[in-house]
Amino acid sequence: MLLHRTIPSVAHSSRVLAIGNFDGVHLGHQSLLARLAAKARELTLPAAVMTFEPHPRELINPEAAPARLTSLREKLGLFDACGVDEVFLLHFSRRLASLSAEAFIERVLVKGLAVRYLIVGDDFRFGQGRRGDFAMLVEAGRRYGFAVESMSTIEIDGERVSSSAVREALAAGDLAHAARLLGRPYGISGRVIHGEKLGRRLGWPTANIQLKRKRLALSGVFAVTVSGLDKRHLPGAASLGVRPTLGEGLAPILEVHLFDFDRDIYGAHVTVHFLHKLRDEMKFASLEALAVQIARDIDAVRHYFSQAQMHHG
Repeated sequence: MLLHRTIPSVAHSSRVLAIGNFDGVHLGHQSLLARLAAKARELTLPAAVMTFEPHPRELINPEAAPARLTSLREKLGLFDACGVDEVFLLHFSRRLASLSAEAFIERVLVKGLAVRYLIVGDDFRFGQGRRGDFAMLVEAGRRYGFAVESMSTIEIDGERVSSSAVREALAAGDLAHAARLLGRPYGISGRVIHGEKLGRRLGWPTANIQLKRKRLALSGVFAVTVSGLDKRHLPGAASLGVRPTLGEGLAPILEVHLFDFDRDIYGAHVTVHFLHKLRDEMKFASLEALAVQIARDIDAVRHYFSQAQMHHG
């Protein structure tokens, strides 16, 4: 899959294009990307996605911007798995935000990308003041010779699948519901880095996963599996958050204690899959009290996995 960080001034070839933020790449996004890949095969053209970095809401109102479900690297991996051939990553700036809808169509879609077929979500808006909409794209398509299709939203049990619905499920600790909307358990990927070795001192060595996001979509203590170290997903217990027992205002970290595992994995790139939430973060009176609670959490997570095995076995 090719990654482009600029739009050519003149396109050398045509393409089928989907535009969106695709945060979380949930089932609704996956259905749009499957349609994109099918249409691209039908027209024997590359399947391209245009997405934005940072998320437009992070630029316009950073305080109110939602927690990201996926980092850029995670999103690109999910695009690749959905059969996308090329990604145009546009730096979302005030300059881009002030581009009129007409100029966006003419300069970007027609001249820069030679779009032959365009797929967008049914609520897609673009251009300065969000003036551009589906009707404007259809009209432009007639003029410039490209077709436009809008994907209607996907519903599961009467609920619209959306990034905000996934965020709500994660915030409520309903990981099973988040997994239904995503089509997979929610995961966070990152590199294993050196931490303060506190878990080791307390008797429970943990792998510290580097977090590149400022805001978390969930926090607490979880039953997880980890992929990227072994052919299978390895079970463990994870803590994600700001560790209130250790002080105020600490940066959030993700720590995972893998069961029956003793290998040096520093530098490995792993994905932590969140399966079940045990509890919220708590502040303990002492490190001893924290150690006692960690032992309880680990027992509870082992019990969760043995129950899950019984159901699947």
